[in-house]
Amino acid sequence: MLLKNAKILIIDDDEDVLIALRLLLKSMVHTVTVTTNPNTINDHIRKVDYDVVILDMNFNGLVNTGNEGLYWLKRIKELDSSIAVILITAYGDIDLAISSLKEGASDFLVKPWKNDKLIEAINTLIRKKKGALSKPNLKFKKETRIVGESEVMQDVFTKISKVAPTDANILILGENGTGKDLIAQAIHANSLRKDKPFIKVDVGALTSTLFESELFGYKKGAFTGANEDRMGRFEAANGGTLFLDEIGNITLGQQVRLLSVLQNRQVTPLGSNEAIDLDIRLICATNLGLSDLADEHKFRKDLIYRINTVDIIVPPLRERGTDITLISHHFIDLYAEKYFKDPFKMSPEFIKKLKAHAFPGNVRELQYVLERSVIMAEGNVLQADDLVFSAIERGAPATANKTVNLETLEKNTILKVIEDNNGNISKSAKALGITRTALYRRLHKYDL
Repeated sequence: MLLKNAKILIIDDDEDVLIALRLLLKSMVHTVTVTTNPNTINDHIRKVDYDVVILDMNFNGLVNTGNEGLYWLKRIKELDSSIAVILITAYGDIDLAISSLKEGASDFLVKPWKNDKLIEAINTLIRKKKGALSKPNLKFKKETRIVGESEVMQDVFTKISKVAPTDANILILGENGTGKDLIAQAIHANSLRKDKPFIKVDVGALTSTLFESELFGYKKGAFTGANEDRMGRFEAANGGTLFLDEIGNITLGQQVRLLSVLQNRQVTPLGSNEAIDLDIRLICATNLGLSDLADEHKFRKDLIYRINTVDIIVPPLRERGTDITLISHHFIDLYAEKYFKDPFKMSPEFIKKLKAHAFPGNVRELQYVLERSVIMAEGNVLQADDLVFSAIERGAPATANKTVNLETLEKNTILKVIEDNNGNISKSAKALGITRTALYRRLHKYDL
């Protein structure tokens, strides 16, 4: 459906290429405009709101820059940065095409291209563009901002934008260190209760004796040491949001007590006979998987139904692609400001070493590693030697849930083969049993 509404501009000095592309696309999209002269780009883009530009890399020296495609790519992005640009290149220009991806190109095709691959590439870019245009306008506090542009995080942001204005109970699932507490704060900050209290309780750390007194409160004299009345966390959150972290770690007995409060929407402090009405929005989080929560020997199903009107799964860092670079910039700037240092840059070697690490501790581990790097760095360009992982970090398993992530496996395999072949792409592709083009696409996919 999105393809039907697409507007595409094709620029190539080969008339046969223009004819072939126009015949291929004219029945599939709303508008196809073709031109052999890149000097008309300015006029075309000012007149029509194009979704995709298909651009040749060479134009017989019309622009004396040494690379016409790169020049016109920059011009297009200056005119409208939201336009997706697909470069058409010959085999000899692949290295140049890879470089141009860093300048803002969205994809590249090698002549002769396959029609199905071209259509798939256009479809993907249009979906991404439409998704970006409808990106949720979430509000984050500076200190709790969630950084991410990957597709998996965009899905999380979309879900937050939908559930935040409601009073639905939310269950946040994810490995340790993925930022479940930030997700909970984002839901509250974008809810109708944003001006009311946000109360967080790590229920997994509460002993059986503290569980009821902390959550439900108590009256003076209710037990030895109760020297005054104390409000429980449920009552403190009245009108606002109560966030119960590590909900998967509470006992079955504690689950029964919690279920009763949620069903009745009332809490009775210890030592009191008067129930207090509750008006709260409940958010829970756990690092347990859905299979563990479905085990009735560990967790009551009736409680799961109460707390899980909607679930949000926060992806581990290893599944977030280029977000690792984006997050790194965020933390480096944050800690440079905190420790009164000049702004830092990351060297290519630093970034390469960063991406090669599995980060089983996820974003939390990345945060601590970067803080350490900023503190210990001698200059303002972070080098590979500034990135030091502790023995615990180096020894941790790459996959926290004892599962094998295929993308991580593929990425690590590619890195190992390229290293074994001393960076030779042709030999590496042959060793992997794929073409050079396919290998370049994977290098771009994993931001290597």
